[in-house]
Amino acid sequence: MSAVESASTASPLSPLSPVHRQYWPPGLPWHLDLPATSLSYNLEVTAARFPDRPAVIFYDSVLTYRELARQVDAIAGWLQRHCGVARGDRVLLDFQNSPQFVVGYYAILRADGFVVPVNPMLKTDELRHYVVDSGARTVLCAQDAWTFIAPLMQGQPDGIETLQHALVGAYSEALTGTTDLVLPDFVRAPHAVEPTGRVTRWRDAVAAACEPGPALAGPDDWCVMPYTSGTTGKPKGCVHTHRSVMHVMYFGALWGRVRPDTVSLGVVPMFHVTGMQAMNTLIFAGGANVVLPRWDRHLAAEAIARNRVTNWTCIPTMIIDLFAHPDIASYDLSSIDYLSGGGAAMPEAVAQKVKDLWGLDFIEGYGLSETIAASHSNPPSRTKKQCLGIPICDTDSRIVDPDSLVEQPQGATGEIVTHGPGVFQGYWNDPEKTRAAFFTLDGKTFFRTGDLGRIDEDGYFFMVDRLKRMINASGFKVWPAEVEAMLYRHPLVQEACIIGTSDPYRGETVKALIVARGGAATPETADAIVAWARDHMAAYKIPRIVEFVDALPKSGTGKVMWRALQEAENARNAPPAGG
Repeated sequence: MSAVESASTASPLSPLSPVHRQYWPPGLPWHLDLPATSLSYNLEVTAARFPDRPAVIFYDSVLTYRELARQVDAIAGWLQRHCGVARGDRVLLDFQNSPQFVVGYYAILRADGFVVPVNPMLKTDELRHYVVDSGARTVLCAQDAWTFIAPLMQGQPDGIETLQHALVGAYSEALTGTTDLVLPDFVRAPHAVEPTGRVTRWRDAVAAACEPGPALAGPDDWCVMPYTSGTTGKPKGCVHTHRSVMHVMYFGALWGRVRPDTVSLGVVPMFHVTGMQAMNTLIFAGGANVVLPRWDRHLAAEAIARNRVTNWTCIPTMIIDLFAHPDIASYDLSSIDYLSGGGAAMPEAVAQKVKDLWGLDFIEGYGLSETIAASHSNPPSRTKKQCLGIPICDTDSRIVDPDSLVEQPQGATGEIVTHGPGVFQGYWNDPEKTRAAFFTLDGKTFFRTGDLGRIDEDGYFFMVDRLKRMINASGFKVWPAEVEAMLYRHPLVQEACIIGTSDPYRGETVKALIVARGGAATPETADAIVAWARDHMAAYKIPRIVEFVDALPKSGTGKVMWRALQEAENARNAPPAGG
């Protein structure tokens, strides 16, 4: 059904209504006619059009589109010939932002595989679920992640099949030029993982130059499966096709004015849908991606200045930290003309500072792993602070009562639900949770985001609260049930409840309320629990605060009343009345 045909049945606040039309950027279409191709074909086209343009800039080393396409073909051929990767096979991708992440992502797609990006901060115990749940038999990883991947290459006592093939790369292998930048130790480190029958060095696979077979994947084939978690503590794979990824990516290119002369700072993690779609958008348009593996305000300022970065997708904590740089005035950051992001609300004072210093409005947006990044964004010509924006092209979002699922009027608070081409196909191997995530309204299938919001008089969406338990620490989503499940493995933890608490820099941080075993509630035990967590969890999940309690409040059915604990914590952190 076309946008025009569906107008008569649309909600009064659908994207087709006059209330949204008046703020839509001039010249941008309401409806997107998507290419009937795969993402890997985007790279093929761009490499043919702009072979000598920089695709990735990594500490002053340049990877052109011609060389990017060559390396993608070589790794894709290696995956097919030596690992048996075929259409729809899941392949883990475990790199920090780097040329290898970009090559690996597109090589998996060129081999007709299904990309399973994982957070490079995850440890072995966390990664095991991704391997077993996805059924991946092959992994592309960095050598600093190999320590945690290696145990999953071995046979397990319970007989569960694990990874059979690994391609391991060193970030230093991407340093093809000279630089005067001070590089992190993990970037400079030479390759140190010895190859075996099932473990291959990245550079050896590239040098082998295996020719991939004909590309078979089309728009409705599986493309990428980012994982998200939830109340059960077990991460769930969000199944996206090339079509759903292409829709949001194509929208991003139009909305963000991404062109062949665009230079973007790629420091938001690419395993996450926001950084991933920024990468995909640049490759679609032929722009340059100035990649940093981790946030470093000095290197970020230097990268913007020396590469004349024009576009930057970021999270608010990055802007806050950059402004706190003692020498920020010495860098020429005037090239930036488009600044966008999400993951957490941009503080109004910081947004105003961006406006005062750079003359730019920060373009806030909203999206989830299930919508492969943005489902909403602020119109560049009419932004609102701490606002999710309006639905993107071909997307219908509503506010409904979370219990009755009845649509609510303007101004009322309810659950944000979304229908559109960017919405995922469902949760991997979990039909029950998939059914629970969708419902039908006005003949359309809507995804339940689990976020509470409202719509103002202009049709803009605002976040109010969350239905799901989730902590947003510097843009990283922490799912309390997942952390609790890990903590219960510690011998001194009898019971645990994870809540969020305010943090002046991270926005929120992780706090653990713990009932200790047998008189172990001491400061030394708290330190030991944090140290143990550091060995078993990604850094952003580690409880920064441990508080021992005699007991956790429970409902009549014996469930821990986490919401009461969270509300009590929020009340303690609330500013005084009139302050």
